[in-house]
Amino acid sequence: MASTDPHAGGGSVADTTGSAPQQVRRVAVTSAIGTTIEWYDFFIYATAAALVFNSQFFSTLSAASGTLAAFATLGVGLVARPLGGVVWGHFGDLVGRKRMLVASLLLMGFATVGVGLLPTYAQIGVAAPVLLVVLRLLQGLSAGGEWGGAALMSVEHAPPDRRGRYGSFPQVGVPAGLILAQLVFLAVSNLTTPEQFAAWGWRIPFLLSILLVVVGLVIRLRVEESPVFAMLRENRTRSRAPIVEVFAHRPRELVLASLSFIANNAIGYIFLAYLLSYGTQVLKVPRNIMIVVVVIGSVSWLASIVGGAIWSDRVGRKRAYLVGSVLLVLWPVPFFLLLDTTAFPAMVVAVVVLTAALGLSYGPQSALFAEMFEARYRYSGASFSYAVGAVLGGGFAPLIATALQQGYGTSTAVAVYMVVVAVISLVAIVFIRETHRPDAPARLS
Repeated sequence: MASTDPHAGGGSVADTTGSAPQQVRRVAVTSAIGTTIEWYDFFIYATAAALVFNSQFFSTLSAASGTLAAFATLGVGLVARPLGGVVWGHFGDLVGRKRMLVASLLLMGFATVGVGLLPTYAQIGVAAPVLLVVLRLLQGLSAGGEWGGAALMSVEHAPPDRRGRYGSFPQVGVPAGLILAQLVFLAVSNLTTPEQFAAWGWRIPFLLSILLVVVGLVIRLRVEESPVFAMLRENRTRSRAPIVEVFAHRPRELVLASLSFIANNAIGYIFLAYLLSYGTQVLKVPRNIMIVVVVIGSVSWLASIVGGAIWSDRVGRKRAYLVGSVLLVLWPVPFFLLLDTTAFPAMVVAVVVLTAALGLSYGPQSALFAEMFEARYRYSGASFSYAVGAVLGGGFAPLIATALQQGYGTSTAVAVYMVVVAVISLVAIVFIRETHRPDAPARLS
């Protein structure tokens, strides 16, 4: 984004050099660890929704209906994310990025441990699913502000020619959190009998969150505030109503950024939540094998996020996005053709190619969204766009995929749904203006 903003109202805040290298690396690593913990909390819910919530909280329904209900609660958390984006964005632009990151981690930890302690339907009746929804809403509020703060801390500390690289650190928290969640579930399921896992074993991953939150807080409290926000505070150019300003001055960017994230989030949730349910319940693949497939795909996702982000520093954000987005349009049908063979090598190929496409369209996102909005309302703009895209794309994707599979009796219906959302995001990306020129990196103003 150009350094002069006709709406900025008093001075320009620029970071043409970034923070000291040691501080940049510390912030990047802290962002990765913090978001990994946050997404671990978020994803153990998704894993439990696919594996056990139907029997624990919706036991009066059939197995299929219970799965649909469990995935519906998964989507509820995404509905709360825009509100979280507005609240966290407002205070992040007003009082600082760092404080809101600490608050989001505390809220996520509270909600996750709460799920681990929640009585089942058999114990307290209808209050159980109601409280489950409340705790999922709190998770959604936390996630709505977490990403924006972590992304901006990494990007605003980074030198201009490496914003993509350092902006990828909070992005890798998504697959890293998923890998951690899957490995913990895999360990617990292997160390318990099916009866023990259903009775109490599934709670262990949730209760472990309290240890991770303590670690995350210690790490986050040690980093310095973003130099861009520090300059805003020093120059007294902070916005008093950032969400109002960003709607007034950057409506086009809000719409395009939100739409650009629909496909990545929807297809990402199909991979991380629906795939386990589809593999175990429809294809009858053993649960542990499906977890291993998801872990392999998550490793591929992590690597492609970093690769896509670094590539975007060299060729521009938009080009990297376009390559990943085109692949998301082309791959869903081959993805399910390979999965439906139930052959382990074929399933691995299916998820590796899919997650490579996801990484190319997710790795550069922190830098792109930061560069699309001025500093005075950047947290609000980036968080709101990310959260709205998550709601439109990911929140109910596993529910929609399950309903399509059950309604049509074929994975082709799910593949078509994936292609449709991928086309929507591809069109949005075509209309996004390039924010990064490798020969002349833009200033974060």
